[in-house]
Amino acid sequence: MPESMSSIYDTTLRDRTGESIAMDSYRGKVLLIVNVASRCGFTPQYAGLQKLYERFRDRGLEILGFPCNQFGGQEPGSDAEIGQFCSLNYGVTFPVFSKVQVNGPEAIPLYQFLKKEAPGLLGTEAIKWNFTKFLVDRNGKIIDRFAPTSTPESLESAIEKLL
Repeated sequence: MPESMSSIYDTTLRDRTGESIAMDSYRGKVLLIVNVASRCGFTPQYAGLQKLYERFRDRGLEILGFPCNQFGGQEPGSDAEIGQFCSLNYGVTFPVFSKVQVNGPEAIPLYQFLKKEAPGLLGTEAIKWNFTKFLVDRNGKIIDRFAPTSTPESLESAIEKLL
């Protein structure tokens, strides 16, 4: 984990147009951070994520999608192609960032931090597949990590408690 990162807000990300976005701009929001892919069995979860976003964004929820091609090559497209896919197929309006790596030496600092703060089953830090979800409270504390099999709908009560 980068030594300079003591909080989820201590990093900058790239949106799919290449613009830098400071995580600090999400301070005070409840965050659902998800590594996503366009050609995955879990891809239909985009629809559920969008419904959560529409239902709770006015109360302070932000969903941050991070396309990742590390699992079965299921996100081969460019950032522009990914954005178009999300918009056309699922009407996604929540932020979908530039494609990233979530595991290994090239994992972005945000994911290094998330995995360290909220390890998975049996303490493993590695992300196992697309659509792993991290729920973060308004103060930047990682509350829980959810497996890809956890549907967006199943997270509603956990999100509502934080709003």
